[in-house]
Amino acid sequence: MSSKIIIVAGDPNSINSEIIYKSFTKTNMKQKKQLYLIANFDLIVKQFNKLKFKKKIIQVKDINDYSSSIDLKILDVPLKFKNPFNVSLNNASKYLLDCLNKAHKLAKYKNVKGIINCPIDKKLIVKFKKKGITEFLATKCGIKDNSEIMMIHNKKFSVVPLTTHLNIRDVSRQITSKFIIKKINSLNINFKKIFKKKPKIGILGLNPHNGEMKNNSEEKLEIYPAISLLRNRNLNVEGPLVADTIFIKDYKKFDVIVGMYHDQVLAPFKTLFHFNAINLTLGLSYVRVSPDHGPATNLIGKNKANYLSLLECIKFIYNLKK
Repeated sequence: MSSKIIIVAGDPNSINSEIIYKSFTKTNMKQKKQLYLIANFDLIVKQFNKLKFKKKIIQVKDINDYSSSIDLKILDVPLKFKNPFNVSLNNASKYLLDCLNKAHKLAKYKNVKGIINCPIDKKLIVKFKKKGITEFLATKCGIKDNSEIMMIHNKKFSVVPLTTHLNIRDVSRQITSKFIIKKINSLNINFKKIFKKKPKIGILGLNPHNGEMKNNSEEKLEIYPAISLLRNRNLNVEGPLVADTIFIKDYKKFDVIVGMYHDQVLAPFKTLFHFNAINLTLGLSYVRVSPDHGPATNLIGKNKANYLSLLECIKFIYNLKK
C-alpha cells in the first residue's frame, strides 16, 4: 500500500482552504510528506492571502513529486474565477467534478493510501443527478447494487444510516429485508477489512417503539426477518432496537449502530461526539473519508472554522494498517 494521502479541496465557496491550512499545520513531519492536495493552485494562494495565512505551497505534476517535502503540495486543477470566495455555480460544479475524477483515478490506479474530500454544497453534485459524494464515487467504482456504506466513525463507536440522502416520506419504501441484508453484509465484510475485527452491530427499528411489533409494521414484515437471516449467517447482529433510548448508554455495547434513515443515527451521534468524527465510505475500491460537517458558508473568510474533523481524517488514513 502506498503512503500517499490525497486531499480534495473541492467546493471553492466554503471553509475548505481554512480547515486545510489549520489541519496541515497540526500534522507531524511524516504526515506532511505524505499529503497531496488536489485543488486550483491560484485559488488556494489567493484564499490563503485573504485569510492572511502564510504557508509555502508547491505546485506538483505527480504524487511522487517532492515526496520528501514538508510543504503543502498541490496537484493543480483548472478553475475560472474572479472572486476567490464567490465562484459561479457552473464553474464550481465543473471544478468539483474535475477534482473528484482526478482523485478517483489516482486512488484506483496509482495505489494511494486513501483520499479525503473536503465538505461540499450538494447542489454541486445534484446538478449532475448524484445524491452525494458517497453515491458519486460508488458509481465511479462501478457499484450498481447500492452496497456502498456511509459510516460516521469515532474511535469509540460508529453509526450507519441504511438510507442516506432520502426524504423521510420515501424511507419506508426503501426498507426491505433484501435491502437490509445486502447493506449489513457489506458493512460486516468491509468493517473487517478496515478495522481487522468482526463488528458487533445493533440494528434500529423504523417506527416509534418499533411499531409495537404489529403484524403490519416494517419491523415485523421486513426488519426482524432480515436480522434473523443475518444471525443464521453468523453475523453478530442484534435488533430491532428501540431508537429513542439506545443512545443513552446501550450504544456502548456495539461497534456500530445501524439506523433506517440519516438523522435517526447522525443527530444523536453528533450530539455525543461533535467534530470528533469522520465520514467513511465502505465498499469502494479504495479508502475514502471526509470531515463530518458541511461547507459552512456562513464562516467563509472569518477564520473561525473548526478543523478537527479534517485533522481526524488525516490521522485515520495515516494510521491505517497495510
